[in-house]
Formats: sequence, C-alpha cells, structure tokens
Amino acid sequence: MSYDIRLVKMVTGETVIGKFNEDKIEEPAIIQTVPAQQGVQIMLLPYGYPFDQEMGGELSMQHVIFEYKKCPEDLKTKYLEATSNITLSSGGLGDLGGGTPDLSDLLKK
Repeated sequence: MSYDIRLVKMVTGETVIGKFNEDKIEEPAIIQTVPAQQGVQIMLLPYGYPFDQEMGGELSMQHVIFEYKKCPEDLKTKYLEATSNITLSSGGLGDLGGGTPDLSDLLKK
C-alpha cells in the first residue's frame, strides 16, 4: 500500500511528517533537529511524545500553516520504518545473476 506522506509546518511552529488522508495528517511525527559534531541530525518523535511512545492520532489540516512542496525520500523512508517497524532497503538484492538466490545467504546477514 502506498501512502501519501507529507511534510508540513503547524501553526504552533512544529515541523511534522505524516500520512495525508483527506483533510488530516494521520500518525504524525515531529521532526527534531539535534546538534552533532558533524552538523545536525534529524530525529523523529511521535507527536504525543513523551506520553505517546508510538506514532498515532491525527492532526487536522486546519492547523497547518505551510505544506512543503517536496518531502525528501530518505525522510519518508525513515518515517515509514518508524511507523511500521520494518526496515526498508534502498538497494536491491544485489547481483543475483538471473538465477535463483540462495536464501540461506540472505538470512545470515
């Protein structure tokens, strides 16, 4: 299933990413920037953190002041990983040579 992932700025100033559905953002996550030695790291937190430990709930689009034209693909991937607890691969299965892959090799990694 493909989701319409959007990046928005709320009237309260928070930058939020979530699944757009009609006139609401479902399973919203706040984007926090954290200073690091090599610049800034991005951290995704459930919108209800610290009381909610998992992504859930919804936000009305009435409370959105700005919608970003594009959401970076790596940010979408990290968001989907956080909401689904599934790691998404950016690569393929490698060069399989057109044959049947040895699944035991894939499971060892």
